[in-house]
Order: sequence, then C-alpha cells, then structure tokens
Amino acid sequence: MTTQEAYRQCEEIMKKGSLTFYRAFSLLSKPDRQAVAAVYTFCRLLDDAVDESDRPEASLTEFLHDFNRFLANEDVEGALWVALRDVWGRYDMDVAPFFELAEGMKWDLHKSRYATLEETEQYSYYAASTVGLMLLPILVPEPDATEKASLRQGAIDLGIAMQLTNILRDVGEDLSRDRIYLPQTLLAEFGVSEADLFARKVTPAFMDVWETLARRAEFLYTRARETHHLYPPASRKPVQAAALLYEGILDAARGNAYDVFTKRAYVSTLQKGKLLARL
Repeated sequence: MTTQEAYRQCEEIMKKGSLTFYRAFSLLSKPDRQAVAAVYTFCRLLDDAVDESDRPEASLTEFLHDFNRFLANEDVEGALWVALRDVWGRYDMDVAPFFELAEGMKWDLHKSRYATLEETEQYSYYAASTVGLMLLPILVPEPDATEKASLRQGAIDLGIAMQLTNILRDVGEDLSRDRIYLPQTLLAEFGVSEADLFARKVTPAFMDVWETLARRAEFLYTRARETHHLYPPASRKPVQAAALLYEGILDAARGNAYDVFTKRAYVSTLQKGKLLARL
C-alpha cells in the first residue's frame, strides 16, 4: 500500500468518525491535514478496540502489541501504520500521549462511575487531552522553548473541555452502557440519584448538574483560547475552529431543552458556518 493511499483511507475514517473534527482540520495544508488524519485514525481504532469488540481487553492488547511493533520499526500491515510511519518520519512525535490514551481505554473497561470532578477530569485528560498532545508536534513543529509549557497546558485544557462536552452530550448513550461520567459528588450536591438519571427525565436538578459541568467546560475553553496565539498562523485557525465547533455543542444541547437522554445535540451546518465566520 502506498503512503498516499494509506492517508486517503485515514482521511475517510476521520470524515466518517467526526465531521466536526474533519471540517476544522480541513483548513490545514495537505501534509499536516494528512498527519492529523493518521493520528485521528489511531485514536478511532484504539477506541473501537474497546467499544466495538466482544473481547475488548484482548482487542486492546492486540492493538497495543501492533503499536509496540511499529515503534520497534517492524513492518505492521494496515493503512494506519503505513501513514503513521510517514508521520513519525516528518514530525518529532511524542509517544507518551499515545499510551496515555490507551490508559483511558482501560478505565472504560474497568470503571463506570466517577466520584469527583477531579476524577472525571483525569479521565478526560486520558480520553481527549492526549489527542491534543499528540497533535502538538504537527501543529507547532518548532515551538519556542519558552512557550512549550503554555502550549501543552492549553492543549490539556482544550481536551478536557471537549471531553466534558462529550460527557454532557452523551449522557443517555452512556447510560445505555451503564456508564455515568457525571461526578457523583456533583449529583449528590443537587440531589440527583442514579435512578433519576435512568428515568431519563430532564428535571431542574439535572439541569443544575448539567450547567455546573458546562460552565466548567466553558471556563477551560476560555483558558485554552488564551494560548491560541502561540500557534503558527497555518494551524491557528483549525485549532480555533475545533474549539468553537465543539463548544457550540453545549448551546445545541441547551437548544434541545437539555434533553441529552433521547436527543443528540449537534451543531447544524448553518450554525457551523456562522461559527467559522467568526474566525
């Protein structure tokens, strides 16, 4: 398989898996966009190894075995590995967040409740901030030494904000898998029980829980936005676009009267255009 064919397959996976992500990063140059697609495909296939398999632990182990073989410069079949080999050759990739993402997948295998906001945010770091950290070498290939820490923290903040948005959007879907990512302490503070959640009714108390977590996400979006000027012009707009489009999901859920049990909040094509016009 040629490198370009491998990238084409990765871009199709990204387009099918997250049109929002695909739309935001389509603003990049072709080589950088292809590299982002390869990283996205790694994340997508790793996630599928857990959520779409009837033997998730074995599937996760097999996937990580292939990744370790890849890192050892062995030949591994598949479009993902062909594309990633080119990415590894063109960028100074950091392997740590790739394994940290896998740690988040392990949490999903063995953990279905989260006691505190801190615990939910630690999971969110594993599930999403790691993706931002994977992309940093692509989006900022030659960072100023004095700006590295700020870029890293901005990527972490944006990832947690995005994952909190996912959690708020997918409450009903997660309940169907017996997963509750909303912090137990927050539910208790507003008097929302698990039985209330499984009843799938939007109550004032649930709305208070939802808005408390949404405001936390919005705070992190704002803090991450303060680092966007550190990105080179070529990659700044895609990062800003991804943040805007994802944050827009919160307002979409509000527009659905907080019904995240039976409706999936999404940003319409028209609204996406309006948001991107702000850039």
